[in-house]
Amino acid sequence: MKLDRRTFLLTHLSGALLAASPLVRAQASSPVRGGTLTLLLPSEPTALVTIGNVATSILSVSAKVTEGLLKYDYDLNPQPQLATAWSISPDGLRYTFTLRQGVKWHDGKPFTSADVAYSIGLLKRIHPRGRNTYANVLGIDTPDDHTVVLRLSKPAPYLIRAFVATESPIVPKHVYDNGGDPLANPNNNAPIGTGPFLFKEWVRGSHIVYARNPDYWDAPKPYIGQLIVRVVTDQAAAANDLETGAVDLGYRTPVPLSDLDRLKKVRTLRFETKGNSYSFNVTRLEFNLDDPYFKDFKVRQAVAHAVDRNVILKVVNFGYGTISYSPIAPGLKTYNDPTPTPYPYDLKRANALLDEAGYKRGADGVRFKVPLDVNPIASDGARLADYLRITLARVGIAVTVRAQDPAGFIKRIYTDRDFSFTTNGASNLFDPTVGVQRLYWSKNFIKGVPFSNGTHYNNPQVDRLLEDAAVENDPAKRVQLFKEFQQIVAREIPDLNLYQPEFITIANQRVHDHSLTADGVESNLADVYLDKA
Repeated sequence: MKLDRRTFLLTHLSGALLAASPLVRAQASSPVRGGTLTLLLPSEPTALVTIGNVATSILSVSAKVTEGLLKYDYDLNPQPQLATAWSISPDGLRYTFTLRQGVKWHDGKPFTSADVAYSIGLLKRIHPRGRNTYANVLGIDTPDDHTVVLRLSKPAPYLIRAFVATESPIVPKHVYDNGGDPLANPNNNAPIGTGPFLFKEWVRGSHIVYARNPDYWDAPKPYIGQLIVRVVTDQAAAANDLETGAVDLGYRTPVPLSDLDRLKKVRTLRFETKGNSYSFNVTRLEFNLDDPYFKDFKVRQAVAHAVDRNVILKVVNFGYGTISYSPIAPGLKTYNDPTPTPYPYDLKRANALLDEAGYKRGADGVRFKVPLDVNPIASDGARLADYLRITLARVGIAVTVRAQDPAGFIKRIYTDRDFSFTTNGASNLFDPTVGVQRLYWSKNFIKGVPFSNGTHYNNPQVDRLLEDAAVENDPAKRVQLFKEFQQIVAREIPDLNLYQPEFITIANQRVHDHSLTADGVESNLADVYLDKA
């Protein structure tokens, strides 16, 4: 049948409008109830709540049970979670939250403002980043069960973005407030929360099981009936499990980077880079400034000259990432200083500096020997360690790579301080005050607190710049303070910042809506649903 032009346009316009209709789209993708989602973890968590530890493996699971006041869209605009409304006073010294009513903890006790006040006080005391995140919180008022007011001594321009579940978990006061050590509280390993999933069991080294919370405040969510978290430490095995459908979801690029091109051709897999904007990372070489070798500035300069970031990115990380000379990740464009390192790749200069430092080569060509500890939580650690071992041998530093499980690594680096240098990663999060300050602020050298100032760096000028930036409301002045900080750290090299990895989430095609917020898979996964079998 031949159509006239008017009929043709009306027919196609109607079809286009119908396809674009939100109602039609919603009906076409209505969430399906039921089913089991299997989430892959590349390393074993040491706890299941991020109240005192922010290792990636714990971030992966904490929010499924333990929620926060807010969640955030991709551009870090706040959205309601346990808080339904919030306001900031014009002087930035008063944050008021209206809490969601009718929410219950998984043990049936009511959720109130007392839980929020207790949790924030606890975060300020024991959380690796909470010490500086909440440094300006002078007091917390709870005028009624559903109102919380934070009173600040100074402005904290970053604070409104700090209330996500993994960064500021709200825990039950009645469970923690018993006079014991909160870091040893049983709830850390068998959590009670307000979230969409109920903790059921944790079989160490194997899996964690969560069941759907039938009384979740955001009904009819969650949509899936069960969440199983499987620990798969071998990346090749992880790739096989995703390819065969043995697991449904993995994030932060859980497979060998060398396999990505092949896996992208697998029809049942989908790849996503959204859901990573809450936390940009920097992979770094972290020196122990108390070590007899690395306390020597010339030795650190030599190591800096011996490392080629371009080779690391292309060979070690297969091009997935962005070179970073700064502790502030390139993803935080407002604050990142892209100025190249003052120590470019130069083996001749590296050797000369080691000669000047008095470390002459022996008959075997070795100047000295040091162990290099690899953070087992980071997927790039082993590859990076191999590169460092080879390149540092060229300047006479003999490196022995030392591996251990996450708990052993954390104890060695942050409690025992029995290390020379380590490959590590740093979550910058949404603002340098929260994600970067903890690594260089002398007041955050706290033995036993993981992922804090592990180098034992102490520079009063850097402390002042970081502290001033934390309370500076003028955006231009704040940028300048962070720029000065970056320039000093670049010169003094308490660590060597290398690159910002690109994180990729891999999911089976039957999995939907897994990365709707800035924290992606680290969110509570209440929106996730599966195709019918």
